[in-house]
Amino acid sequence: MPGLASATIGIWVTAGGRHERPEQNGIAHFLEHMAFKGTKTRNALQIAEAIEDVGGYINAYTSREMTAYYARVLGADVTLALDVISDIVLNPVFDQREIEVERHVILQEIGQALDTPDDIIFDWLQEAAYPDQAIGRTILGPAERVSNFGKPDLAGFVAEHYGPDQMILSAAGDVDHEAIVRQAEAVFGGLRPVGAPSIQPALWAGQERREIKDLEQVHFTLAFEGPGYRSPDLYTAQVYSTALGGGMSSRLFQKIREERGLCYSIFAQAGAYDDTGMITIYAGTSEEEIGALADLTVEELRRAAEDMSEAEVARARVQMKAGMLMGLESASSRAERMARNLAIYGRVPGLEEVSARIDAVTREAVRDYAGRLAASGRAAMAVYGPVAGAPHLADLRARLAA
Repeated sequence: MPGLASATIGIWVTAGGRHERPEQNGIAHFLEHMAFKGTKTRNALQIAEAIEDVGGYINAYTSREMTAYYARVLGADVTLALDVISDIVLNPVFDQREIEVERHVILQEIGQALDTPDDIIFDWLQEAAYPDQAIGRTILGPAERVSNFGKPDLAGFVAEHYGPDQMILSAAGDVDHEAIVRQAEAVFGGLRPVGAPSIQPALWAGQERREIKDLEQVHFTLAFEGPGYRSPDLYTAQVYSTALGGGMSSRLFQKIREERGLCYSIFAQAGAYDDTGMITIYAGTSEEEIGALADLTVEELRRAAEDMSEAEVARARVQMKAGMLMGLESASSRAERMARNLAIYGRVPGLEEVSARIDAVTREAVRDYAGRLAASGRAAMAVYGPVAGAPHLADLRARLAA
């Protein structure tokens, strides 16, 4: 990326929460934490100092289908960054004392999530949509599982999933491609494949979860099964969700917040996985207003199939393209985009190709998609807080089908 003085380099591993067996739930995230706790040549402090002594930043995250380890540094320090990142991925020691320390950290993280209503509600929605499935389980894992993980569990997950065929090295910014390739060959060239991971096919169930707690607001989420990454409906669903609730000009924001004042925060978004996806709506409102908010949300879902305008669709298309292009001005975003696309498609689609697919989404296609979504009635719902006045999922499904 000419003009940048910095670079982001990282390793994306196609091993996340979805690749865990039930008894492993939370192990991918635990492993991500333990990568920074020491290798055969560096302790935890030395890992942090190696990057921060050159003014860099190192971090990681776990999702349902990937785990990423990455660093942002100046261009002159890319070689160092790759050395550190590869070290923590390939050579973790899983010291028992460090395992116990990090166990407590993760338990605190779980507790913090439970104390954050507009965070934990999405875990509960995911579970309601895909009950008793790896894709529906929380990434952090339940406290009782985390409390019992040991070195054999961590080492076993690495042996199962951390092969070269599961790893993608991605870099963007002030980088020398050939130099990175040479270093990667030296570092990773001796790895043996571990075989393709197996994942449980997603099965949408669309259930309901209601959690009563004395909060100031009811946190309301509603979801429908959306398309996976390779579905021909992917871009249509994304344009639809953007027009429905993707910004201040969107239908839900204008109707429910601006016109009626029923909430402070409301939005819709489309998320995709390998073989499924979710169209998600979130709002926070008072106990007295939850019924009206849910009714209006269902009404807008129905109306989208009938009167979604050309102007709304055009605005959503522009929002998507602008957001994509603005995001790619960041080296970190570009490195992540390349890694994710390689994992999904085996290639990195050009920006012109993606823009053309977005532009190909018509008003008629969005209306048709909205109609099919509403008519299916296959929603999932999670509500949290003073939920006595919140409608039940069966009621919302009946209204959608009416």
